Amino acid sequence: MITYDFHPEARHDLDEIWDFIAGHNLDAAERVIGDILTALDALVTFPQQGHKRPDLTSRPLLFTIVRDYLIAYAPDEKPLWVVAVMHGRRNPRVMAALLRGRE
Repeated sequence: MITYDFHPEARHDLDEIWDFIAGHNLDAAERVIGDILTALDALVTFPQQGHKRPDLTSRPLLFTIVRDYLIAYAPDEKPLWVVAVMHGRRNPRVMAALLRGRE
């Protein structure tokens, strides 16, 4: 019963995360992606649990952190719309530009 979907680039984000981590440790890559998907399952049930990031976007997106990754999503969309999955240590200007490109 998956009730979330990904912006096409957000799917690419997950692939890049998996590829990068799997290059070092395949099991760790599986765990990280699994944790992200588990968090998305929880967001479907309680989509308002995230927080706003006005420093990144004025859009009605919420954010949640899973391990080192920041997930940007549209809580009012049905299915829940995942806009981006970004490393949380990226430069905020880069993150804001990435989000602008995914409107």
